[in-house]
Amino acid sequence: MREFLRNIDRNGERWLLLVFYSFIVLAIFIEVLRRFVFLYSSVWGEETARYAFIYLVWIGASTAVRERAHIRIDVITHYLPQRGVAFIYLFGDLATAFLACLAIYWSMDPVLVSIKFGNVTDGLRIVRAWFLIAVPLGFSMMMLRLVQSILRDLRDIRNGRPVFTGTKLFD
Repeated sequence: MREFLRNIDRNGERWLLLVFYSFIVLAIFIEVLRRFVFLYSSVWGEETARYAFIYLVWIGASTAVRERAHIRIDVITHYLPQRGVAFIYLFGDLATAFLACLAIYWSMDPVLVSIKFGNVTDGLRIVRAWFLIAVPLGFSMMMLRLVQSILRDLRDIRNGRPVFTGTKLFD
């Protein structure tokens, strides 16, 4: 069971990203084919692709927090000792966690209102709360990754190791 949870921690978001991305590509391909070959389009294709994209974005944000791959300006960190860099990253993680808590709190209101009034999507007629929950769920996943990052940074500071600086898009 422990190995299963470790595997989910390492690869769960990747698999979810793959599923949502593949679904978006397939749904849009089918819709383009239907529209330009069969001169007919459906209601479900564009709408499901849009909602899958919303989930894709929030899962990707959580992955970026885990890998420290968000856009950042690291000019100052080149001039600081490793301990200073660790405290800068720790401060950034704490600030992001604060903002994520606010976002979770404020993004739950539309979900609860949608459930209360039975709001449904325009084309699919599915309860809209299933799609609105993507925002608080995404921020909750980010919070989990931020807690992991903060604990990793504290261990690195305590043990005198260089802090994890994350993956870089460009070198």
